[in-house]
Amino acid sequence: MKTAALTPAFFLIMNPIRPREKVAQIRLMPRRVARSTRDLLNTLAQIAERKAGFRSLADTGRHNQLAMLIVLGALAKFERDLICTRTGEGRARARVNGMKMGRKPRLSPYLQCEAIRRRDRGQEILAVIGRSHNVSGWTLSKLKS
Repeated sequence: MKTAALTPAFFLIMNPIRPREKVAQIRLMPRRVARSTRDLLNTLAQIAERKAGFRSLADTGRHNQLAMLIVLGALAKFERDLICTRTGEGRARARVNGMKMGRKPRLSPYLQCEAIRRRDRGQEILAVIGRSHNVSGWTLSKLKS
């Protein structure tokens, strides 16, 4: 999973912070600052190491307010998990109903058979066969006999 600490936006925010400055969060949910509670706590620790502050809907200056921010972070993670679960269920339902996932093949079944036949003869390299079908040799190498 990609963490907020590795995103370019994170570096844009964190690099210019000087002591006694405050980082302001404008969005309603902490998931914009971090993707998990642990990531949120790590980000807040980095801000505190620079002797700067963090301002959100719940100020983190006191322990009970920090607890509120942690609860909001946990709710954001819960919401993200719900979205992932529902998306997975929807994809499974679509597969059961016969929907195919992924990109559509570049070659029709007939052209696939012809390309496989030419490849199996071994007289032409994949790049030449691919050019004649307007695809790359890599696309042809993935075709199964």
